[in-house]
Amino acid sequence: MTAAGLETRVTIIDDHALFAESVAITLEADGYHVRRIDLTTPHATLASVLAAALRGRPRVVLLDLELGQVGDGMRLITPLAGAGIVVIVVTGSVERTWRGECVRRGASAVLAKTSPLEDVITIVRRARDGLPLMTREERHHLLAEAVNGHEEDREIRARLERLTRREMEVLGSLMRGAQVREIARESVVSEATVRTQVKAILAKLELSSQLAAVGAAYRVGWRPPGD
Repeated sequence: MTAAGLETRVTIIDDHALFAESVAITLEADGYHVRRIDLTTPHATLASVLAAALRGRPRVVLLDLELGQVGDGMRLITPLAGAGIVVIVVTGSVERTWRGECVRRGASAVLAKTSPLEDVITIVRRARDGLPLMTREERHHLLAEAVNGHEEDREIRARLERLTRREMEVLGSLMRGAQVREIARESVVSEATVRTQVKAILAKLELSSQLAAVGAAYRVGWRPPGD
């Protein structure tokens, strides 16, 4: 065990038990004081998780973005970083826009869960020693990705607003997994009519497939009228 490790408190906020346990065991063997936040309690919320993390007064927090029933871990980054904690996001998402948004909100580094365990340990050691966790170029690049992602989202929302109410209803049905035949039957119209409506949706969204349209709607959190 190292004296430096013993002085460093690390909190893990992750709902993947096997991953969290592997990291915790390795860090503890290196002399760190490690605490895992229990996300399985029935009444766990982002607020309760944040309060529990702050009570532990950690130097470093390893944070997942997808926290199951608790919600979106990205919302914890700013309050944790604002408390002077080094936030290292370890996520299964490969979306670079999300990575950039994490940095914009105050994360010191973002790692993929597919990274070798040693990479996670190494970056915690760098945080312990007060060393930079990413180069200036990497940081600027990720921030640029976040800005570009926000601009793309704004464009998608603007295009969605061009849809007629009927087109919105059809897109909502596609998001629920309905096929053209089902939509036609439910709406008491011909399949040809629904196909024409789908074509209009794709044209207004400037996309080439139903799958892409559904993905774009989910990406910006769009919901059909009355949903």
